Amino acid sequence: MEPKKNPKADIGRNSGLYFVIGLALTMALVYGALEWKTYDEVNDYDISMNVDEELDEEVPMTEQIKTPPPPPPPAAPEIIEVVEDEEEVEETVIESTETSQEEEIIEVEDVEVEEEVEDVDVPFAVIEDVPVFPGCENESDKRACFQKMMQKHISKNFRYPEIAQEMGIQGRVSVMFTIQKDGSIGNVRMRGPDKNLEKEAARIISKLPKMTPGKQRGRPVRVPFSIPITFKLQ
Repeated sequence: MEPKKNPKADIGRNSGLYFVIGLALTMALVYGALEWKTYDEVNDYDISMNVDEELDEEVPMTEQIKTPPPPPPPAAPEIIEVVEDEEEVEETVIESTETSQEEEIIEVEDVEVEEEVEDVDVPFAVIEDVPVFPGCENESDKRACFQKMMQKHISKNFRYPEIAQEMGIQGRVSVMFTIQKDGSIGNVRMRGPDKNLEKEAARIISKLPKMTPGKQRGRPVRVPFSIPITFKLQ
């Protein structure tokens, strides 16, 4: 069957060619638009350089060092006048100390050197001659007699403080005192649980009689002594 339409009148027969040509023109226009460059037509460039501003160096602030003034010159030495010796000076003659056979030698008597007595305290337990309590003069064991008489004196003069009884205070008071070189009692010290008990212990010790002082090597010395006084409520 023959076609009714003339093939020359078919407008779609060259459509592929037209597409390729159009695509090529479009790409050429896009490429030309991307690569298009423009330049400013201004030719007055400032090529000068301000050298003065770049070479302007900033000088740091420095502190002026003050040098101390030079020391004053030394004073001129005094003029020493030389005075001629007019007075005659007697020369000292040193005689020889060597003896000759003709001289008599006088013997010097021996000089007694007194021993320096040291003022020391000798404890009651080690002293040679213990202090003698009045009434123990004729006892053979004066140390034991001293202890016995001390206990008797405390028992005789003991009095429990009323305020301590009311407050229920009891305990032991350690009493320390010194029998002086003249036999008197001194340097009394107490240490106990209450001031009232210490005060009563001091009163008892203050009533001690004067004793015969203790002796070490035949000389009177101070003798420290300590004894406890117990306060106990019944």
